[in-house]
Amino acid sequence: MALPALTFSDDQATAWDTIAEALERSGLSIENESFTPPKEGVENVLAVIGKAGSGKTLLLAELYRRLKEMGVDIVSGDWEGKRRKDRRTLAILAPTNKAASVLRSRGVPATTIHRIIYTPVYDPEFEKVAEWLAGQGDRPDTEALTDEALDRAWAAFQLHGSVPAALAAAGLRGSDFITGWKRREEPLDVGFIDESSMLDARQFEDLKEIFPTLLLFGDPAQLPPVQSSTGGMVFDELPAPRKLELSRVHRQAEDNPILDLAHALADPEVDFHRFEWLVAEAAQRDERVVRAERMEADLMSRSPALVWRNKTRIRLIHAFRAAYNAPDDELLEGEPLICDGIELPLKHRKKRLDLEARGLIKGAQVVYLGPGRRPGFSRLHVFGAEDPQVSAASIVKIENEGEEEPFIPFAATMGATFLHGAAVTIHKAQGSQWDTVQVFAPDIYAAAQMGRVEAGQPLWKRLAYVAVTRAERELRWVVRNRLAKPTGELRTDDLGRTPAPLKLESEET
Repeated sequence: MALPALTFSDDQATAWDTIAEALERSGLSIENESFTPPKEGVENVLAVIGKAGSGKTLLLAELYRRLKEMGVDIVSGDWEGKRRKDRRTLAILAPTNKAASVLRSRGVPATTIHRIIYTPVYDPEFEKVAEWLAGQGDRPDTEALTDEALDRAWAAFQLHGSVPAALAAAGLRGSDFITGWKRREEPLDVGFIDESSMLDARQFEDLKEIFPTLLLFGDPAQLPPVQSSTGGMVFDELPAPRKLELSRVHRQAEDNPILDLAHALADPEVDFHRFEWLVAEAAQRDERVVRAERMEADLMSRSPALVWRNKTRIRLIHAFRAAYNAPDDELLEGEPLICDGIELPLKHRKKRLDLEARGLIKGAQVVYLGPGRRPGFSRLHVFGAEDPQVSAASIVKIENEGEEEPFIPFAATMGATFLHGAAVTIHKAQGSQWDTVQVFAPDIYAAAQMGRVEAGQPLWKRLAYVAVTRAERELRWVVRNRLAKPTGELRTDDLGRTPAPLKLESEET
């Protein structure tokens, strides 16, 4: 098999060959750089598994580039146009916006699973514009856009390759040209799923309905989904030949003290106290690891503190709010939030899809930018979303320790629900990465004291592994229950442009 110009390790080369054979069976020949119409009845599910630093993302990115060069259409949740008989498709997905944005930052056009399962329905007038931009029709003569606006749309499409981005450059909002969302009716060809350790059984079944060829990329050392009935991950049940394990840690990872700590957890001789000693030792020789005496409030506004216990999370959130003198009955601009889902009755299904399509899915990290035009509405910045700023009906909950009912500083009658995001559990942090991560070590110690074991591994080690590997550049291992005072006020000026409201805001809720 002819491999790409880059040098693969032996385990990556073996995985590449196995994947190439699976793609060949579905009519996609990487070796010959050609493809044929999809073959009926061919179903392939493979998993590439390996710990942090083993090269999963490198392999995914190189497969994407090779398939794109062959002429395979990349489906990204954008407008798709007319389906051609000879068309072959690839979608690269992640469970959350934050996880998808990590891939996009590396040049891989990833989107969320939700954006592939549900596709946008365009207004017929703007469907003509989309067809023209995509080279499937003539330049339209439309009253909806001036010639100057069409020129701006064309220039933006040449730059970004995105129909929504092009129409936004022409002065439109998504709600102007997207009239609704529908569940995908026709299957696609190939799906790459990153962070597949987060998938639950229902999502896995949905994906198998859409993709005859499905390639899962996951880390078996992470925590299984909370919804998992077996306590495992969806790729655990695949037979051995379909699980391609990457075990070598690559050079760029070997030079990373954060990943060194993560891999040290696999050593049975490393108990909690030994691990803390390793953290202290790493901190002495490398500035990318810090053994900290207190949490930094400044960091918590953009990168949540990672904890194990809910009571710790709630205490840290209240300490954070107190440090910024936040009033009990309202939010300050710049406070971080975590989307906890959508509370809408079934008759408002379209509004739910509108909110989710804009990135407000469970687990999404957002920043509060201020009140909307109507009571209960919020202006929000959604991290990792391709169009990050939105205004929507919101229900914000501030939990109190020992109380079943949270305090609600303000709320619409229904809409997107949010918890405070200054601290999150390690479970909810899976799939996300931040430049700097603060891990609350006393919680990890509490898990170690309990002696719980999950899938043959001490729970505290799985928690520590997930927490440590969320850090891209700096890991702060916080050993005391203290919070440093912020150096300034909360800010939002670093988050970009003013949000355009959803159509939902002008409708009754």
